Amino acid sequence: MENSLKNYWGKQFIETKNLATQEVINPATEEVIAHVPLSTNDEVNLAVKTAKEAFTSWKNTPTIDRIQPLFELKAKLEQNAHEISKIIVAENGKTMKEAQGDLLRGIQMVEVATSMPTLIMGDCQNQIAKGIDSNFYHRSLGVFAGITPFNFPAMVPFWFWPFAVASGNSYILKPSERVPLTSQYIFELIDQCDFPKGVINMVHGGKDVVESLCQHPDIAGVNFVGSTPVAKLVYDMAHKGYKRVQALGGAKNYMVITADADFNQSVKAMVDSCYGCAGERCLAGSVLVAVGDQAYTKLKERVLEEIGKVKVGNGIDPNTTLGPVISSQAKERIIQDIQKAVDEGATLLIDGRKNIQQDKGYFLNPTVIENVTMGMEFAHKEIFGPVIGLMKVDSLDEAIKNINSLEYANTTSLFTNNGSTMQKFVNEIDPSMVGINLGVPAPMAFFSFGGSKASFFGDIKAHGPSSVEFFTQRQSIMTRWYSAGKEEIINPQWGK
Repeated sequence: MENSLKNYWGKQFIETKNLATQEVINPATEEVIAHVPLSTNDEVNLAVKTAKEAFTSWKNTPTIDRIQPLFELKAKLEQNAHEISKIIVAENGKTMKEAQGDLLRGIQMVEVATSMPTLIMGDCQNQIAKGIDSNFYHRSLGVFAGITPFNFPAMVPFWFWPFAVASGNSYILKPSERVPLTSQYIFELIDQCDFPKGVINMVHGGKDVVESLCQHPDIAGVNFVGSTPVAKLVYDMAHKGYKRVQALGGAKNYMVITADADFNQSVKAMVDSCYGCAGERCLAGSVLVAVGDQAYTKLKERVLEEIGKVKVGNGIDPNTTLGPVISSQAKERIIQDIQKAVDEGATLLIDGRKNIQQDKGYFLNPTVIENVTMGMEFAHKEIFGPVIGLMKVDSLDEAIKNINSLEYANTTSLFTNNGSTMQKFVNEIDPSMVGINLGVPAPMAFFSFGGSKASFFGDIKAHGPSSVEFFTQRQSIMTRWYSAGKEEIINPQWGK
């Protein structure tokens, strides 16, 4: 059954006046399950106007009161978790377990945002000079906008807006037009919570809405997650308007294993990292690097064993461990990337383009490629699909050099039982999120998240303590009090 989607602002669901829509397709069945409206610039303007009006009173609302609707929302998300997870499976293709994890991480963001009264505390010191005290407060900035991707329909929006509104701002979410149903359902829950009119809003749409939000003079800042080329465009557009920007881009994540690692547990974690969510996540492993011949032989053997356990199918089936990729275009691009690797000299151990059992849907079987070298496009390009590359190096120094030569620097992992090896890796590696014996080193909500180099455009990372710095500005106050009937206090350095 198809769904018609609506925008949301001023605590109302509003039909777009634009007749143009885009199909939302279940990637496992190719069924059209919704039509998402492509909103107009005028509708963006109305949403921004509503959010700006709400900000004038919301910024003066005590922080303890601003977080109360988030407590309500957390409870409603937990109560409706199964239904939301089914929607994620239908529009994104994840397995049910992956969808549940997607939502759980989002709920954790809401939970941490409820600690805003502590997170947003300022600081002070008395008598910084004779008779003078100094302190600072975090002040909210205005209207923020979030442009979020298809791969985590529940989690990624929650990276941003709960922290934004808890710190006194208003917010407009533009969910991915490929997966708008999850946000639509969550906004129905938001509507049942005690958020004032205009504090949290949603505008559906495509490229035109993105550009309008990035360039709107009344938007104070923009959050974005997506591919690196688009992240750079968003950063450039928004930054020209002197906005704050967090633009999280793509990744090419290498995972290194040494001969002393626990191969049974390590390789399972590595393979899960590469194939989880069909490889469509910015923390997915892509190239598995073995240090030395012995480690490579064991890595290759164990990877092939793990691949034999993968079950491809519709994510709604509880036995499925690998669902489809998001679209036919994505599937075709991944097929071409596999062929390019072969053309450049890599060897196919398992060709996921073959023996696909499903009649419909954007399915690929797992692919494993060996003899990957740094001269190949595959070694540098983000594949964003269920494809593993195997590489052998002679030393940890070579592995570190290869990783640090990449354009991207989102995350990397090392599997070892040697403490000095771990210390060397952590100290010398470029990516700003590092895992030791972990396949997906995603920081929890109470830590901050974000890559470096071409994986991140901006100055302040996402969620956790960094969210307060991004969504507020520091106001510094210096105070001198004079006592009646006494001489003025003179500081010999500063004067009066």
